[in-house]
Amino acid sequence: MFKFVAAILVIGIIAGGVFLATWDIPAPTEQVEKTIPNDRFPR
Repeated sequence: MFKFVAAILVIGIIAGGVFLATWDIPAPTEQVEKTIPNDRFPR
């Protein structure tokens, strides 16, 4: 039983790595600007 679970886990990790390596994530299309108040910075 342990060998079966370990094999499934290894196959899942390999499949996830291949998916992330081949996934074409689109670049952001809009610019994001945030105003950070001066109170958040230490003096």
